[in-house]
Amino acid sequence: MSDHRDSASDGTPRRRGRSLSLAGPAVAGVAAAVASILATSLDVVEDLPTSAKVAITVFAALLVGVLTWATADRRHTPYHLPSGPAWRPPDQWPPVVEHFTGRADSLAELREVFRERYRPRAQAGDAPPLVISVYGRGGVGKSALMTRFGDEIAARFPDGRLYADLRGTVDAPVRPEEVLIGFLRALGVPLTTDPGGPSELRKLWLTWTKGRRILIGLDNAHDGDQIQDLIPAEAGCVVMVTSRHPLFLLNAYDTQLPVFSEEQGVTLLSRLARDDRVEADPEAAREIVRMCDRLPLAISICGGRLATRRNWSLRELADRLSDERRRLDQLEVARRLDLSVRASLQLSYDDCTGIQRRLLRMLSLLTAPDVPGWVAGELLATSELDGVDQLESLIDAQLAESSGVDLSGARRYRLHDLVRIFAREPADGEDADGRGRAAVERVLSGYRRRAEDKAIARWPQDWGRSGRRAGDEAGDEVGEDAGPGVLEAFGEDADDPAAGGGTAAVMPVARAQTEAADWLNAERLTLIAMIDQARSLKMWELAWGLGRAFCSLCHSMRAYWSDWRAVAEIVCEAAERMGDPRALGIALLDRAAVTGGQGGRRTAGEDAERALVAFTELDEPWWAARAMRAVGMTLFNDGNIDRAQGYLIGAIKAFKDEKDTWWAARTQRNLAELRLAQRRPEEARELLEDALLVFKRDRNRYSEAQTLRVYGEVLGAIARDLLARGETRAARDHFAKAEFILNRAADRFRLRGELWEQARCLRAAGGLGNPANGLAELEHVRRAGEILTALGDSWGVARVELAEGRAHARLGRVTEAEEALLRAVRAFEDLGDQWWTARSLRYLGETHLEAGDKGRAVDPLVRAQDIYRTLGNLSGMSRTLDLLKRARE
Repeated sequence: MSDHRDSASDGTPRRRGRSLSLAGPAVAGVAAAVASILATSLDVVEDLPTSAKVAITVFAALLVGVLTWATADRRHTPYHLPSGPAWRPPDQWPPVVEHFTGRADSLAELREVFRERYRPRAQAGDAPPLVISVYGRGGVGKSALMTRFGDEIAARFPDGRLYADLRGTVDAPVRPEEVLIGFLRALGVPLTTDPGGPSELRKLWLTWTKGRRILIGLDNAHDGDQIQDLIPAEAGCVVMVTSRHPLFLLNAYDTQLPVFSEEQGVTLLSRLARDDRVEADPEAAREIVRMCDRLPLAISICGGRLATRRNWSLRELADRLSDERRRLDQLEVARRLDLSVRASLQLSYDDCTGIQRRLLRMLSLLTAPDVPGWVAGELLATSELDGVDQLESLIDAQLAESSGVDLSGARRYRLHDLVRIFAREPADGEDADGRGRAAVERVLSGYRRRAEDKAIARWPQDWGRSGRRAGDEAGDEVGEDAGPGVLEAFGEDADDPAAGGGTAAVMPVARAQTEAADWLNAERLTLIAMIDQARSLKMWELAWGLGRAFCSLCHSMRAYWSDWRAVAEIVCEAAERMGDPRALGIALLDRAAVTGGQGGRRTAGEDAERALVAFTELDEPWWAARAMRAVGMTLFNDGNIDRAQGYLIGAIKAFKDEKDTWWAARTQRNLAELRLAQRRPEEARELLEDALLVFKRDRNRYSEAQTLRVYGEVLGAIARDLLARGETRAARDHFAKAEFILNRAADRFRLRGELWEQARCLRAAGGLGNPANGLAELEHVRRAGEILTALGDSWGVARVELAEGRAHARLGRVTEAEEALLRAVRAFEDLGDQWWTARSLRYLGETHLEAGDKGRAVDPLVRAQDIYRTLGNLSGMSRTLDLLKRARE
């Protein structure tokens, strides 16, 4: 190769080159002596003419120049690497760590970059060198990856491998000129005199790397300025750089090295422990890896501890790590970067600005899993934009990370677990003046404002005396005959914002409702953490306000039942601690809604009655009407129909007195459901048509669709009665109308993303009892069950089991019907819902009776009768008694 043209083919130096290089200084010395003698003779021989003296001087200079030119090595030998048997290309590359684990994806990425760069068509003479910048958290394994890949490609660099630890993470990082001097000396450059400043060293470095293929490793760089002068201009060289943050180098390939996967972490732990303890307790091993934040440095320290403590079990180590106050102590062997997570984090922390450190400390005080960008502004008492800029700086420093963009479109941020624990140490010490508490309070207040705005947008009727949302326009009055209007509402998706057409006035409302639901889905875990933190800090007003908004959102969506119930308990506690009877009454209604929805009728009834007493004493008629309705619905759902109707009728009157048409219409819908349970479908129909007039007038499409669901159920009941009387044609017509209404209502809710309401429509469609549509009804029920299971609505799932059992029974599938109904019985018993347990038992007995198995019908009917008697449910007792008489005939 041209790079080695001064050597023979066997590698030995050529003699001619060596002779000339030795003779050059001697000949130059002789020439200098001759020139000196001639110059001296000019002084001695004074009679020479001036022209002769000039000629002698010129001749002497030419003699020196010619002889120097003749003896000089014109092949620039000083700029070539030394040669000879004693010289070898420098190899400063660190050894590959013995327990190198994983990183298959990262290595494959680097191989592809290297392969793409050095394809024949990509090698241009004037191309810059390949620069690979690997950045990531301290202790993530950047140096190990660089070492491993550099060892893999070593054969491609015959002129040597150079390495320098730039110590960019300490107070006094290595200066570029120090590195250049070390590299030049490693290449054999005779720096016998002062080489000059950085500029001269850079020129010398470019000269000595020209035409060479050298791999250069620059570890722990601080910034781009530290390494810019260390990058050669030769295309055959490759530079690998590691740093804790992006360096933004020109013409560099940047890649971020992530933490381990859980599986990789367990593998590393097993290799370091060097026995079978990891395989014997994989669950504890996974816990250790998770508590190490999947950081290779932390896992390595744990593996080293296990290797030197053979009597430790993995469970013992996991228990030690579980105490966050001592976790960093457990992840430290010595105060060295490679033996201490705390020391590694301290370097990154020290490299931050003062405001970045303060933000990091304040963030560590929050217990939320992640937060949107505006939280940083609140913590720093500055603008959202400035706060986000500081957050992004923490990401560059590898102390925080973005967890992505949530459903509401907001970018979210989080601290690494070990970083949070580290930052809390100085944060706890600095909060003596209350600045940390004040910062957290600002964040909680910000969340309360946003949560209340979303809750009001989602369900404004839960927050005041209005049957119409802000910004809605009153619609035209509907004619007296509401019957045709029911079907016309679904004719061409008129006024349906979800379908993309209709009145523009309802579009912002539907959009706001959808955005509120997306916001809750995105913020749910963070909201729960904030409510818990407000409670732990005894910020009771914030805990109540934030929790109240959370309950309202969950209630409107019928979602996150277990979270809803837990938060409702906190809201009640906060109201009691505040000593505010009005706030307590509202909290009791929120708790009654979720406990009643989960089958806890007795507890829900007690809460609703307490709320009714409180609002009556406070002379709060609107809230008293809300409580009256809640009592009535609890009694109704518990089977006390006679008592329930009195409360519902009273609530309707109270809402009308308060001129709240929305709540009056909604309660009429509830009373219609009660009338349907009493087998009075025509009365139910009249109530629903009156309610529909209100919702259509106010263009409240959501409530209108909810009411149409009940209307479809009423039409189904009327159809079954017509069928029982032999009026087949009229029954078929009512079944068709009911199916049409329920299917279209389900589609509307689906398009709006209202899964719970969609499931209710599907369940209702599956319970119509049309003998000509049995299989389709069974499919509707199953689809409803899938949705409610995904939503975590255990009571709704139990209702689906009941509906599925009845659908099987109508198809003559007695075995399948019995299995589904027994599942419903068990589910309602677990929920403590006696009325629905009795109904499930009654339907089970009826199924056996219709199948001709009177003997098996008796036991479930007797059990149902006993429950109805306990509840004082006369209607249920009457129906069950009729079935028992048939079974005992």
